[in-house]
Amino acid sequence: MSSKGLSPNKQLLLVTGVFLAAYFIPFGAPRVSGAVNEAFLMLSEYARQHVILCLVPAMFIAGAITVFLNQQAVMHYLGPDASRPIAYGVASISGAILAVCSCTVLPIFKGIYKKGAGLGPAIAFLYSGPAINILAIVLSAKVFGLKLGLARTVGAIAFSIVIGWLMALIYKKDDEKRAADARLFSAPFGKEPRTLGQTAIYMASMIGILVFANWANSKGGSPVWDSIFAAKWWITGGFALVLAYTVIRWFNADDRLAWVVATRDFSLQILPLLFGGVLVAGFLLGRPGHEALIPNAWVASLVGGNSIFANAFASVAGALMYFATLTEIPIVQGLIGAGMGQGPALALLLAGPSLSLPSILVIAGEIGWKKALTYVGLVVVMSTIAGVLFGALV
Repeated sequence: MSSKGLSPNKQLLLVTGVFLAAYFIPFGAPRVSGAVNEAFLMLSEYARQHVILCLVPAMFIAGAITVFLNQQAVMHYLGPDASRPIAYGVASISGAILAVCSCTVLPIFKGIYKKGAGLGPAIAFLYSGPAINILAIVLSAKVFGLKLGLARTVGAIAFSIVIGWLMALIYKKDDEKRAADARLFSAPFGKEPRTLGQTAIYMASMIGILVFANWANSKGGSPVWDSIFAAKWWITGGFALVLAYTVIRWFNADDRLAWVVATRDFSLQILPLLFGGVLVAGFLLGRPGHEALIPNAWVASLVGGNSIFANAFASVAGALMYFATLTEIPIVQGLIGAGMGQGPALALLLAGPSLSLPSILVIAGEIGWKKALTYVGLVVVMSTIAGVLFGALV
């Protein structure tokens, strides 16, 4: 939200906060100045590596969802009254197919939620996208061993469904009211300007661009995966040609303008919060392998053993850190080498990829701070419990 949308008192509070920060923070101190530099380096890295190939395609997918998908169809498959196995199955599987980071999944989450998806299935999708990454799970088993890799797989799949179901249960009345309002203002099924198959091809082409443009190199972990990586730009180009054909042949000028406007609106809602969150995360924790305000040695010393505190700290730290796709593996590998226990390692792997400080800000902006903090709390608590149990077993 811009300052123009704030009340005078909130504007004064914001200005006062900036003044106090500028007055009291010792920017000349080496660790603080290093943390500031690390914050902007992290923002630069984020902008170069994740905005163009990750966020931009996701924004266009979200815009397409809000403009072209039939609201009643979304509510039929993902709404509060939809069949639970279908709703949570569709949400979890579709999230896993995308295999994106905690920030890239946000525009699509906002799109399906605005279109009438129930809170539970939407949250299941939100968690599963970053957490159920097939390559990350394969590499986890290879790097950390079969037990930890299998525990991450089972935990991530179960978490996506259980956390979504608990959110739907806790906020059942709010969700029912939102669904009733959506039914009241949604247009009935009528003749669509495009067939279901045409819409499916259009959406699939954008999803293909998002998935294959960000296809990661397993560096020998999977020959099949790496063969796809070698051809990823040819595959991405093929999907781009299909998208161009669908947009030119099946959409008129008004459709294309509405799509671009919706994409622009999503960008204006999400990007300021993401960039601000990345700056704060970089200032506090820094990029992987680099120190910022909080020394890495502190983090490593707090996650040794298998105490409830060690697992809880790993879960909270993971929820606040930003992990680009697959970067959680070398980070956890380094922490294990520094003495991190197996339980806290699992806790971080379950909480880290699915959440980050930037994503929490955006989620709160969409569903409110109460629901957002409940979601974060469920992820942290369940990750902590899973870590304690896993650490006790191994």
